[in-house]
Amino acid sequence: MATTKDARTGRLRAWMLEGLSDMGKGRPSRPVEAAPDAGHQGQRWWRVMCLTGVDYFSTLGYQPGIAALAAGLLSPVATIVLVIVTLAGALPVYRRVAEESPRGEGSIAMLSRLLSFWQGKLFVLTLLGFAATDFLVTITLSAADASTHLVENPHLESALHDKQMIITLVLIALLGAVFLKGFLEAIGVAVALVGLYLGLNVVVVATGLWHVLTEGHVITDWSAALTAEHGNVFAMVGVALLVFPKLALGLSGFETGVAVMPHVQGDPDDTEDRPAGRIRGTKKLLTTAALIMSVFLIATSFITTVLIPQKEFESGGDANGRALAYLAHEYLGNAFGTLYDVSTIAILWFAGASAMAGLLNLMPRYLPKYGMAPHWARAVRPMVIVFTLVAFLVTWIFDADVDAQGGAYATGVLVLICSAAIAVTIAARKAGQKGWTIGFGVISVVFLYTTVVNVIERPDGVKIGACFITGIVLISLLSRLGRAFELRVTHIELDETAERFIQDISRRAPRFIANEPDSRDVAEYRDKIEQIRADNDLPTTEDFVFVEVTVTDPSEFEAGLTVRGEVMHERYRVLTVESSSVPNALAALLLHARDLTGVRPHVYFEWTEGNPFANFFRFFLLGRGEVAPTTREVLREAEPDRDLRPRVHVG
Repeated sequence: MATTKDARTGRLRAWMLEGLSDMGKGRPSRPVEAAPDAGHQGQRWWRVMCLTGVDYFSTLGYQPGIAALAAGLLSPVATIVLVIVTLAGALPVYRRVAEESPRGEGSIAMLSRLLSFWQGKLFVLTLLGFAATDFLVTITLSAADASTHLVENPHLESALHDKQMIITLVLIALLGAVFLKGFLEAIGVAVALVGLYLGLNVVVVATGLWHVLTEGHVITDWSAALTAEHGNVFAMVGVALLVFPKLALGLSGFETGVAVMPHVQGDPDDTEDRPAGRIRGTKKLLTTAALIMSVFLIATSFITTVLIPQKEFESGGDANGRALAYLAHEYLGNAFGTLYDVSTIAILWFAGASAMAGLLNLMPRYLPKYGMAPHWARAVRPMVIVFTLVAFLVTWIFDADVDAQGGAYATGVLVLICSAAIAVTIAARKAGQKGWTIGFGVISVVFLYTTVVNVIERPDGVKIGACFITGIVLISLLSRLGRAFELRVTHIELDETAERFIQDISRRAPRFIANEPDSRDVAEYRDKIEQIRADNDLPTTEDFVFVEVTVTDPSEFEAGLTVRGEVMHERYRVLTVESSSVPNALAALLLHARDLTGVRPHVYFEWTEGNPFANFFRFFLLGRGEVAPTTREVLREAEPDRDLRPRVHVG
């Protein structure tokens, strides 16, 4: 019975961690469904556009209603401002992001390359918090709006009017189940959904425009009310600029567009360093999606504003969160309206799939690499469970309300776009492109203004973002602390001299001395050997090899080691290593020497002066500190067999 239970547990664990690579083996972690490599693999750009389009285009389900609530009669004018910012601001920025990060890392990777050490890691964690806000609220908001369309369908309203929370949670659970089963690219499904949804929207828009033209009074009524409310065109434009930040949800698809970039088919001669075909295809994807969305945004905001009474947009109104569906039922009948509801529900639900794919692309790319997530965070399925549970919590906090989540969603979107604009401005400046630097700088100012105004008017968004950031930072630091003694060297390379030193001393008992380099003169090495012999009562016949580790960036968690050998003062053999952590580098070198020669090596230390707790935190933050016991602990975790473990001596 126990054996059967253990076998089931083993199969469950293997299924959960499928696609997970061992750390420290020099093999990159590869998710269950990895992105295609550079070159001819992948999908045509227009098909991948549909994959990102399930996020971008699905905002038509709620954007016209949000615009009407934010701008009232001025909604079409404010939407034109949004379109101008989209085409003249966000689109050029993300076309440049596609050039700079063709593997789908986005602006976070661009900015992370500019900063190192702990400030760089904390900056990346902050951006990841806002990215998590963007993608997770995309899942919850889209599911909530999908349930709104379902609940307010005339055929189902009486049966489902109080079931929106349950329906939203079920939709999120179904999304999680898809990824647990193994989410394929599903680009074919995305193409079908986007094609159907946009086709139905064309019918709704055409019908709405026909009613506007045949009922001429609606335009005159609207223009008269608009003039009475705002006076003149300049006042209208000024107010539109002020309310524009509330319409920022219409910019939501660009970050996802870059995230799915690795799926774009490249040219046969593309290389991983410069996939020109993939970059060109992604630019077409971003441009085409922005143009299609711009036309729909202007048309839908116009017809919904002039044809739907303003009170219907408010909470409890029939058009709240579903303005186009309202028109579909009103002018094309409940049969067509129900078909439109079904297509909207499907694409909104699948928008969550696009956002989940973005989360699974970003989080495992950074957190495990920084040592700020458990080893299993590299696998898809455990992360899907974590994200699904968080989405449940967010849905419960916001009571599955679309309008209530708008602030958090807009904040996440705008912060990421701001980071992208700043990143491409810096990239253009470093490339010596003065014109692009000025242009991107202006765009950055526009998005910074938009972000600040959005945060001031809807502080709930930044509060939710701050919660995500705090959670990620705390969990990351606790994970890093818990993995402090983990052997995290991915591979070791010895130059010819270093390998000769190790092979030579393996003929006897291989003995290494850990030395913190100072002046590196003759006296330093001579005195160190005498001290080690005296402390450990070793005969003068024993010979040693010094190991000197220089700490580079202590915030890095895992990396390879390059070991170089040199003879100092024509007498002393020294191995020099650069690493983020002295104990980890020493432990990895000792284990490698053992595996290379088949002989268990010895390493000699002297005790470090100072408070042991202070020394531990020096090790945790700066990669140095109480080196001897820390090295021994790293070795103990890496090699549980005492008879095979390298010997550590401290005097």
